[in-house]
Amino acid sequence: MRSSFLSLCLLQGALAARPFLNEPDTGFDQYFADLPAGELPPLDKLVGLPDFDAAARRHLAAQNYTYYRNGAAGEWSYRNNLEVFNRYRLRPRTMVDITNIESTLPTTILGYNFSAPFFISPCARGGYGNTAAEKGLVEGAAAENILYMPALLASMTIEEIATFKTEDQITFQQVYLDSNDTATREIFDRAQKSGSKAIVFTVDSAADGNRHRAARYGVGSADSAYTLITWDLYDHLTTMTDLPIILKGIQTVEDAQKAVEHGVPAIYLSNHGGRQIDGSRSALEVAIEIHEKAPEVFSQLEVYADGGVRYGADVVKLLALGVRAVGLGRPFMYANVYGTDGVKRAIQILKHEIAIDAGNAGIADLKNIDPNIVDWTPNWAPA
Repeated sequence: MRSSFLSLCLLQGALAARPFLNEPDTGFDQYFADLPAGELPPLDKLVGLPDFDAAARRHLAAQNYTYYRNGAAGEWSYRNNLEVFNRYRLRPRTMVDITNIESTLPTTILGYNFSAPFFISPCARGGYGNTAAEKGLVEGAAAENILYMPALLASMTIEEIATFKTEDQITFQQVYLDSNDTATREIFDRAQKSGSKAIVFTVDSAADGNRHRAARYGVGSADSAYTLITWDLYDHLTTMTDLPIILKGIQTVEDAQKAVEHGVPAIYLSNHGGRQIDGSRSALEVAIEIHEKAPEVFSQLEVYADGGVRYGADVVKLLALGVRAVGLGRPFMYANVYGTDGVKRAIQILKHEIAIDAGNAGIADLKNIDPNIVDWTPNWAPA
């Protein structure tokens, strides 16, 4: 026991000392070495989602980039969100007919049809990345038929965002709520009148996020008040709208089970991009906990997840656990620096990566993935 504990401590120390790569070195800096400072690389030369982060960092003012990039405190949870996927290795199966894998990309989210099992997560202040603000996010999602969840604290109002939607486009509106019924009814009414088909209630920010990097640039949390958020409040909220209310920010199996008890239609596993409390687990780790301790949750309500997703294989691992759809926030905010075309390209890249990574793992159907396709023992764990 003592030997295992010491080994784990040494491993954790080594991980803490290891340099963190916000974007992996795949040759981006060398390839674009001659690009003038601040100039965006050609969109068609970006080959993966991390490229959009690198491009945005080179192009945006430090304050604007920092608003998207920052995490809480020492940013260990932000780092963990990115790194956790590689701790669980794939166990690819061979001799499987995967030639129709692309046809299994489409999915449903709360009964609505979409072309892929991922969506654009709620992110505030689209105007920090593009003067057209959220326009590119709305239009890109519509063009590629994926779900967009506009943030309540977007640069554009709920009504302004709605003007860029196509006639049949589905969006879910993210909100921050408290016990002020008058303000809540107004938000619900605005969302419904603007065509939103669900409410995404963020419950993981009961207090201000401890964001050191953001504080240096004056771009801290957009929601900084102490807020009363309880199960009784949720039950009350459901009496105030006909729209389904999704709970965003579930971080334990216990709260997932509570959501089932309260008749929640869908939960959204998230640690707010590592921006609220440092040390919180990634959505992948929470999904693993639910899969191990209460797997029935995945069939009792819909489960979504976000945090650190950058590759098709990341999406595949979450789907393997029973997650229905996977959210991405920062990658699309960085892609939105290029506007609608950038968002479309990011979506297309991820669709392609999901299909080829699933195929190479021996997965024939994205809706029927054997969880054993992944070794769920973290590869740093002592024997």
